[in-house]
Amino acid sequence: MIEPSARKLAGIAIILALIASWALLVASLAGWVGRWPALVQALFYLVTGVVWIAPLKPLIRWIETGRFSKG
Repeated sequence: MIEPSARKLAGIAIILALIASWALLVASLAGWVGRWPALVQALFYLVTGVVWIAPLKPLIRWIETGRFSKG
């Protein structure tokens, strides 16, 4: 059985921390966002539900290669 590297374990922990932090941030805005019209709320939650993925690409690259950039 192959053991995962420390970098992979750290990367998974960072990903979980990012997801939890992002969810807490968005949830903390719920009272303020709740006063917006329903369609604007839907757009807000759609965008915030997708935006958290952006920092994952370099993080996943680091997990796999040990580098953040393509070079």
